[in-house]
Amino acid sequence: MAGLSSLRFLRELVAKRVLRRWAKAARDAKDTDLPVLRRQRSVARDLRFHLNELIHVADSRLALPVIGSTSFRKPQGADWAWRPQLWRGPLPVSGMSTVQSKSRLGDEVTLFHDCAFSELTLRQLRNTREADLAPFGLRMDVFKFDGSFLSVVIDLPPEAVHGLKRRHLLRMDTIVEMEKPLEIFARLNIRHGPNTEQIVRELPLHEEDIMVEFDLAYTKMNEKRVERAWLDLIFEGPEMNQVILRDLTFSRRPRAEL
Repeated sequence: MAGLSSLRFLRELVAKRVLRRWAKAARDAKDTDLPVLRRQRSVARDLRFHLNELIHVADSRLALPVIGSTSFRKPQGADWAWRPQLWRGPLPVSGMSTVQSKSRLGDEVTLFHDCAFSELTLRQLRNTREADLAPFGLRMDVFKFDGSFLSVVIDLPPEAVHGLKRRHLLRMDTIVEMEKPLEIFARLNIRHGPNTEQIVRELPLHEEDIMVEFDLAYTKMNEKRVERAWLDLIFEGPEMNQVILRDLTFSRRPRAEL
């Protein structure tokens, strides 16, 4: 134990000396000879990269909610519930700018638009509010928008359609923040054989709990041929706006028998 304490003391001593060294270099930068300043800048840039990476990982691990959390309110009787990976854990690539149509963020989320020139950005962000159950959120910034449509598509996993029946209700819950009001529509797509059933619902953004349900009883879905399902979030009039999806969850439950 004494050896470990000594090693810890030496590491802290070295860290303090390095900190003092860089603090002095910063203070003296305006008078430092240019060849020396150039070398310092190169080292400082390398050091900054590693420090930023450390801070990013530390903030992510130390903040709440806990990464990987699948905790959320599910309707009574639900036989399947799911939070997509983007809202559950860190992605290898956390964001992109001038996003082109069909760009994917993670394995389950794809952006579609028909802009001639993209002025859109997508970024995964860390949720830190007490009210948040999802560890991460999705932020979309839209500047000039010269297209006619903008949608975020979420591919539902195979479990979503395993045993899917027309007596099922499929539910989506979300938490949305935006800089200015806009309309958002959710369109559920279910492919069965050569056909695709579609159900569209407008998100009740004026309500505290934003939830929509899709009643499959009103479809002509062939239960024996269901292959896959996905959901489009369609944004109407998104120009010069920032939209944050703090959480996005899905669940399904069978309708009560009459």
